[in-house]
This record gives sequence, C-alpha cells and structure tokens, in this order.
Amino acid sequence: MDRERFDRQIDFILEADKEKNILRQTHLSGHGRRENDAEHAWHMAMMIYLLREYANEEIDVGKAMMMALIHDIVEIDAGDTYAYDEEAQKTQKEREEKAADRIFGLLPADQQRELRGLFEEFESFASPEARFARTMDNFQPILLNNANGGSDWREHGVRKSQILERHSYNGRGSETIRDYILGLIDENVGKGNIIDA
Repeated sequence: MDRERFDRQIDFILEADKEKNILRQTHLSGHGRRENDAEHAWHMAMMIYLLREYANEEIDVGKAMMMALIHDIVEIDAGDTYAYDEEAQKTQKEREEKAADRIFGLLPADQQRELRGLFEEFESFASPEARFARTMDNFQPILLNNANGGSDWREHGVRKSQILERHSYNGRGSETIRDYILGLIDENVGKGNIIDA
C-alpha cells in the first residue's frame, strides 16, 4: 500500500462528509426538514439510474451517477447558492472554482484530475452524461417542491420566468423529463404556488 496515497484518499473522504452539513433551500417531501447537499446528490444518483431510459442519448450510467455525487462538493467551502438568488449567483462561479481547487486538491494527482474533470464536465454540459445529470439536478428540487405543495416556491416568491430560464437546458438531457417538468410548473402556476410572471 502507498500510505501517502491512501491518506490523501481518506482526507478527501472525510472532507466529503462535510457535505452533509450544507443545507439547501428545498425541503424533503412531505414538508420535512431542509435537505442537505449529500441527500440531494444521493437522490440525483438514484434518479439517474432509475430514469436513464429517458435520456436523449446513450449514457454511461456510472459516470453520470458519479457526476451527481460530486457536483455540489464545492459547496463545503462555497456554500449553497439558491437557484433564484440573483445576487449570490454573481459570485458563485468564483467561489466554487476556489473551493474546487482546495477540495479536489486533497486527492492524489490522478484522482484529482479524474474527479475535477467530471466536475467541470458536469458544469459545461460537455457530454451526454453531463446533460442528463444536469437535467436530474434541476428535476430533483422540482419534484420535492411539488411534493410539498409548492411551499418553497411560495416562500421565496418564485416566478415562472425564473424557473423557465433555469430549466431552459433540460431538453438537452431529456426531452421527456423536460416536458414533465413543464407540466409540473404549469400545474403549480395554476395552484398559485408559482407567480405567473
């Protein structure tokens, strides 16, 4: 065993555990507590596996699941940026890049390149796996918000135009899922959970 390599891997594993402390704005279904980043990532990975047949393109499921599992790890340092917080989004990229340098830098060089590469691929929609994983990243909170009767949307005064802008790329990963999301959005506009503007 290369003890230095092993120790670096363990350092990263323990650092990743901190993702469980990063709370998101989205609540668990059934009006539960706010979910954390690790729960969001786990849920996305499960969705990728179960819904893979709806991807527009053939995907490497394991690769897409790994993207899901690491895509928010930078929030350990950068914090969660709420999807509709326009002010926080101005500094999000800079904060997340700095965090990625530190967190992925804990790994041995080969795994650092591999995981940082998956992170960047996810961010750039650069592959079928990234496109489908990004669609799941957008779909998961929509499902939870809908399951909660739209309470998170109402609490933040979210407008339909904001959601449509954020979800404009979903069709690149899955046209089927995009259409389903659009139906949920319209349904919640009709219920008054999303502002029709």
